[in-house]
Amino acid sequence: MNSGIIFNNRILDVVFISWALAQGYKILTEIVMYKKISLSTIWTTGGMPSSHSSTVTALSTSIGLIHGFSGTNFAIAMIFSGIVMYDAAGIRRAAGKQAGIINRILDKIPHNIYLTGVREEKLKELLGHTPFEVVVGAILGVVVAFLFKGYLI
Repeated sequence: MNSGIIFNNRILDVVFISWALAQGYKILTEIVMYKKISLSTIWTTGGMPSSHSSTVTALSTSIGLIHGFSGTNFAIAMIFSGIVMYDAAGIRRAAGKQAGIINRILDKIPHNIYLTGVREEKLKELLGHTPFEVVVGAILGVVVAFLFKGYLI
């Protein structure tokens, strides 16, 4: 495989492009919907589309395109992708819902000496993704890998 830009690895280049497109879409959405620019959005989790999903499916698809879809490398990447996407839509989403409930409970408790230092800031609620956000992210990753097939091979 010819060298790429990131660590001389073309697969990492394609994976980074897929991640950047997913996160860039979140920034553009924020600009259009809320009329504000927040570059910190590029590092946030949650939202549409899932950059976790786009990243791991770009990785899996790139590996499949280079090494074949019936090989061990692709199988390992697919299992990894499945775990990441399940975690994004399941466990991390549930943790975000729990953070929301905790935030609302703490908002209702009067501040007193027993809570001093407990609540410096609200818990982050947007941690995971809806299944739709995961699917859209996954589709993005596959599409990006196929668009860069000529670059990969």
